[in-house]
Amino acid sequence: MKVNLVQYSPVWEDKTENIKILRGMIDEKCKDSLIIFPEMTLTGFTMKASQFAEGLNGLSFSFFSEMAVKYNSEILAGIIENQEGKYFNTLLSINRKGELKSAYRKIHPFSYSSEDKHYSRGENPVIAEIMGFKTGLSVCYDLRFPELYRVYGKERVSLIVNIANWPDTRIDHWRTLLKARAIENQCYVAGVNRTGRDPKLNYPGFSSIFDPMGKELITLDTEEGIVGAEINKDYVDEVRNKLPFLRDMVLI
Repeated sequence: MKVNLVQYSPVWEDKTENIKILRGMIDEKCKDSLIIFPEMTLTGFTMKASQFAEGLNGLSFSFFSEMAVKYNSEILAGIIENQEGKYFNTLLSINRKGELKSAYRKIHPFSYSSEDKHYSRGENPVIAEIMGFKTGLSVCYDLRFPELYRVYGKERVSLIVNIANWPDTRIDHWRTLLKARAIENQCYVAGVNRTGRDPKLNYPGFSSIFDPMGKELITLDTEEGIVGAEINKDYVDEVRNKLPFLRDMVLI
């Protein structure tokens, strides 16, 4: 499966302008692939949940659904979700037909920035079936909590995805934790970060894919762009059979 990571600098809190930017970035090289976008894709990491929240069939979904059909691709993207007056930092999984397959709600709101005061906490891990890959979904701060990823490891996912707005002051943590999640769960890990800046922070990018042995397959430094790599489910099985560490896992 080809995986394309979309790293860009969103215009702060402007969905319409960001749709224009992404229309200009996504092209034929993304066709027939999994396309992954950063956290809160069309707004940036805003705490104005009530102002920018939408339903699962809102403007953001309509745009990403259109892109999925146009490029015959599956899409993972972030929205601010309004669910009966509760707001969630949500990752959407959309299939090639433009249909919503699943929605993962961020389990660990980032209390250091008061995200927990503006967004409700998701309750459940979500595994999406994407082109034959069992795929565990996560958002940004989730990456610091291996308990979630051990659930995915127990379920033998072949790919874990994390979409983020991860700042430059802690970018070494981002890179180290992505690699660690790949090694400990013996699967591919794709992390998609934004670049540029918002009113408070700088974001350095470093969107990356690591393989089941922790090898970095691709990375994109600070510039905007799209990078892609092929991932192979057979290789996940090969690593797990040769080094059957997951069989010894005990969840306490």
